[in-house]
Amino acid sequence: MSVLNTCIGSIAAVCTTVAFVPQVIKSWRTRDLSGISLPMYTIFTLGVVLWLVYGILIGDWPVIIANAVTALLAGVVLLLKLRSLKSKSLKLKSIAQL
Repeated sequence: MSVLNTCIGSIAAVCTTVAFVPQVIKSWRTRDLSGISLPMYTIFTLGVVLWLVYGILIGDWPVIIANAVTALLAGVVLLLKLRSLKSKSLKLKSIAQL
């Protein structure tokens, strides 16, 4: 692989990975995940994990690193979304019992 290909791939990996940081920060601070689609984030996170496995299988470090970080960031948002849904469910149950 040429140096140019590696540079372009690495820059693309950094851009797509860093793109998740603002969402993670906002979700963490506000705990408002009402605009986050659970099916989309579930499928996306699964896809990123599969890219990570693929990177490991072919031994491509830029793919491995980018997808490991992206999986972590997307996983945080996904877990926050699941926790917010659980919290809403518990609140609705307690209201229904009144």
